[in-house]
Amino acid sequence: MKTRLPKIYVDTLGCSKNTVDSESFMAQARSNEFMIVDRVEDADTLVINTCGFIDAAKQESIDHILDGVRLKQQGDLEQVFVMGCLSDRYATELKADIPEVDEYFGSSHRSIPDVIKSLGGDYRKELLGERTLTTPKHFAYLKISEGCDNPCSFCAIPLMRGGHVSTPMDLLVREAELLRAKGVKELIVIGQDTTYYGLDIYGERKLDELLMRLSDVGFEWIRLLYAYPAKFPEHILPVIRDRENICKYIDMPLQHGSTEVLKSMRRGVTRQRLLDLIALIKDEVPGITLRTTMIVGYPNETRAHFDELLGFVEEVRFDRLGCFMYSQEDATTAFPLGDSISTAEKQKRVRELMGLQEQISREKNESLIGTKQTILIDRVEDGAAWGRTASDAPEVDNEVVINGAAEGFDISKLESGSFYQAEITDAEAFDLFGEIVA
Repeated sequence: MKTRLPKIYVDTLGCSKNTVDSESFMAQARSNEFMIVDRVEDADTLVINTCGFIDAAKQESIDHILDGVRLKQQGDLEQVFVMGCLSDRYATELKADIPEVDEYFGSSHRSIPDVIKSLGGDYRKELLGERTLTTPKHFAYLKISEGCDNPCSFCAIPLMRGGHVSTPMDLLVREAELLRAKGVKELIVIGQDTTYYGLDIYGERKLDELLMRLSDVGFEWIRLLYAYPAKFPEHILPVIRDRENICKYIDMPLQHGSTEVLKSMRRGVTRQRLLDLIALIKDEVPGITLRTTMIVGYPNETRAHFDELLGFVEEVRFDRLGCFMYSQEDATTAFPLGDSISTAEKQKRVRELMGLQEQISREKNESLIGTKQTILIDRVEDGAAWGRTASDAPEVDNEVVINGAAEGFDISKLESGSFYQAEITDAEAFDLFGEIVA
């Protein structure tokens, strides 16, 4: 054991699953009386939790590693540790190219015990489910599984995080209860494929039962992300519809709207199957908000394929939509197809698709002018506040800008993490504006 306990800054990159892993690591570190600091300037040890999902994420991770090494060479840090998806996938190359890092570890969820041991501490299994939250105190993520069994041709996640492993339901409920006890009001359920939950350990998909048990914990809002469309568990829809504290919201990454492209992507669905599923979801849960993501520039995506995607988006009119440019990833089944579409053309298609979505989103937002909405306030600054409706996940969806209030109400007294009623007074494509009425 080291005589002087480390002061650790944790630099988390990538997705919300990495956020959960870093929060678990920090809880373990604090149990060993290590100090977790909020600024790298106050640390002697830097732990970087990397992302290796696509090229841009890889480059960001490498840049952060190089920045950490520079700080170490300047004498501002004593140790730099790297864990997470990038170091899991490219450990040999990273050790050769950036040997100044003290140690490289694998995927963050698997390597937490090893990092704690390298810091001179003990990993405590009794702390499973304990986390030091890095999100605002009123919302938190609950990761219900690790890895993925889906065979998507473009995705390297199974190579980095392994196959799907569900976390037992009792452990998840305990973790949710701990989060609730910390004051969390909005629980965001995540996993690489949340719809697969339970199949590996219970022999059947159990997401419906899990959602009901989480609903009983007492959160004001529960939100479901990353629902895979193939073999979608339709039995979750009545739960979402009937449980008042489960947001009528599903994030379901579809990736494309052309059957030919979907087949090459190995998504297990056709365009018509997606249309039928979306119609069923909207019929079973009236007023549900659907969020999706699409990939443009997939190998050999012709203009006709892209036009099919545009037509699909125009027909469905998603409430929320994000878009990625295709990134060629080593060892995926799509890798041999090459990367035939230029970056300039991919960027053009992103602009065209997002231009269409901007139109759709603007029309949907403008239809809310004059309505009253329940708003969860995320932050209050300089006489204004920013919040979200139940139709919006943090960081990726619309915000409601509160710039006024009913007579006699002091807007500066709004509290982050509290719910209010607001009247929507104006709208833009990706933001709403409102005044507090209660």
